[in-house]
Amino acid sequence: MKRFLSAIFITLLLVPSLSFAANYRFVSGPQGGNWFVLGGAISSYFSKAGMNTSSSTGGGVSNVMNVDRGKADLGFTVGSLLGAATKGKGVFKKPISNAVVLSNLYPQITYFIARKDFVKENNIKTLKDALAVKSLRIASLKPGTSSEFVVSSLLDLGYGMDWKSIKEGGGQVQFASYSDGAGLISDNHIDMFAFSVGKIASIIMNIESQTDIVILPVDDNALQALSDAYGTGTHYIEPGIYKSVTSNIPTVGDYTVCIVRKDMPDDVVKKMAATLLENKDNLATTIKDFEAFNATSAVAKKLPMHPAAKAFFEAQQ
Repeated sequence: MKRFLSAIFITLLLVPSLSFAANYRFVSGPQGGNWFVLGGAISSYFSKAGMNTSSSTGGGVSNVMNVDRGKADLGFTVGSLLGAATKGKGVFKKPISNAVVLSNLYPQITYFIARKDFVKENNIKTLKDALAVKSLRIASLKPGTSSEFVVSSLLDLGYGMDWKSIKEGGGQVQFASYSDGAGLISDNHIDMFAFSVGKIASIIMNIESQTDIVILPVDDNALQALSDAYGTGTHYIEPGIYKSVTSNIPTVGDYTVCIVRKDMPDDVVKKMAATLLENKDNLATTIKDFEAFNATSAVAKKLPMHPAAKAFFEAQQ
């Protein structure tokens, strides 16, 4: 009897650690982007903390679907996209429920980068002017990425346009990676490259080093339309980071969020949240935008969040 009770006691002691024995699947972003690099770094720190985690490519839309369906355990998306998913709006046919926020990470900014010669030739002041050019050649990231979701949603809700209408009006549309898009605009194969990335983006600096560009302001009514639908905000791109920016430029502001399965065990989620906070400085050396991460900003205000993560971050404030 004593041996039986001892065996039960030992088993109970081991139960909490059993949650960490699984292999966790992290879906990040396209190769060449910040998410792909950051996903690898976070997976490495999780693995060192006893949660064996592998990172793979992904996209903002597919990541939400894969986490919700249990095909992945955690990954990256943006707040507006998760908000649309929970309501079954946009590209989501029905509401999702098993993908929730592990943590807000850092601001996600949408950039509309146009060649300076294109802007001058067509007397362009705002994004609306650029979209009115019938011969517009535009590129974005591939459908399924958070960049394409935000850009296409803004075109639809703010300007009553989509990729099809641009092509039917005489324009050209391409979908490319960050690096390929940078090459296309630098080599004058497109007039504008639209994508979302962090506040400090090396891809923009790379484009600036090869050709003269203008980052176009988004019109107020379009910003409001997207905010009303998906809860985005207005971010001002300030002078000092990019040489092409000499005054504040309004554009779409959002958050990169790390999502996790809602049915993930509390002890695992708490450990993941703690590992993110403990490695903030290290992760900021990988992606400078991570400097904005802290226990207060980590808590999602309007989106569903895993209770164990929310409790942990609130306790650290």
